[in-house]
Amino acid sequence: MFILGDKSNSIVIRYGKKTVIGLVEPVIVTGPTGKKKEVLARIDSGATKSSVDVKLAAELSLGPILKAKMVKSATGKSLRAIVQANIVVADKEFKTEFTIADRAEMRYSVLIGQNILSKGFLIDPVKEIPR
Repeated sequence: MFILGDKSNSIVIRYGKKTVIGLVEPVIVTGPTGKKKEVLARIDSGATKSSVDVKLAAELSLGPILKAKMVKSATGKSLRAIVQANIVVADKEFKTEFTIADRAEMRYSVLIGQNILSKGFLIDPVKEIPR
């Protein structure tokens, strides 16, 4: 493992060409108008697609809705809107699709799924967020 640098008060660790992230990571989500928000995101390797809370999506003016998809979750099946947004995770920035979900009862307003994790990340469950 190599410590490469400091970005947003967190140390970026690489293992080969992969970036090592923990179960919770600070991310920056940017909407189409350029408005940004830094939030903590939950990393979920079991989720096919990443998800953003409906309130955060409204705050960042995410849209237009690209399509809708039936999604299975712990709370059952639901039809969710899909939008695009830019996101920075560790030292990598992506424009990718997110489902919009009501995450008000959840601790984290963003969930990072396989559509982002497959772009060069390894998950270390003991890695903590620097304070």
